[in-house]
Amino acid sequence: MAKKNRKRKVSGTKERPRLCVFRSLKNIHAQVIDDVEGKTLVSVSSLKLDRGGNIQAAKEVGVIVAEKLKAAKIEKIVFDRGSALYHGRVKALAEAVREGGIKF
Repeated sequence: MAKKNRKRKVSGTKERPRLCVFRSLKNIHAQVIDDVEGKTLVSVSSLKLDRGGNIQAAKEVGVIVAEKLKAAKIEKIVFDRGSALYHGRVKALAEAVREGGIKF
């Protein structure tokens, strides 16, 4: 009998919004979402950085996300990596956000 794949559901609130990370082959995107109200609070992508989707671009996206969250007076978030493994670009983005003073 096969085991069902049970996906953990991550949800954000106004006090702790959800940082959703999406990575494609060429770019990386990050959104901070309040799931209760259904609003995107912050959105950053490596499309505008002209660096592509490498680790350096992921770090820069993480720094920008942290700056925007600080400006919005948000200090705690919930991290949602989707189906991506926590290494490489996803890990670089998360560490850059943490270094910016945001707590997961």
